[in-house]
Amino acid sequence: MVTADDVRAIALSLPRAYEALVRDRVKFRVGRIVFLSLSPDETVLGFGYPKEERAALIEAEPDKFFLPIPSDMRYNWMRVRLAAIDHAELEELVIDSWRMTVPKKVWTEYLASRES
Repeated sequence: MVTADDVRAIALSLPRAYEALVRDRVKFRVGRIVFLSLSPDETVLGFGYPKEERAALIEAEPDKFFLPIPSDMRYNWMRVRLAAIDHAELEELVIDSWRMTVPKKVWTEYLASRES
């Protein structure tokens, strides 16, 4: 099981990422784009994810993943129960979501720094 502190540690280690409090919700952004959002009770994480791949993700692991609220269905967005994932899964979700928001140059520099 992972916690909001784990989310924070991974997200804030990424270039250009910062934390913001918006209407009592912790959100992580790059510029003005939100790539992660914690529920008020910090048990659910919203994250950037391609719309066309949502159904397959939910079908594969319905106990972990679920659709965003109806008003967020138009966005590349999904939700996951933090209690249902481990640290490696969290890290992959956070980094992939962040990658959708940064310029390719930032992503490639980050990837190069991880490989060295």
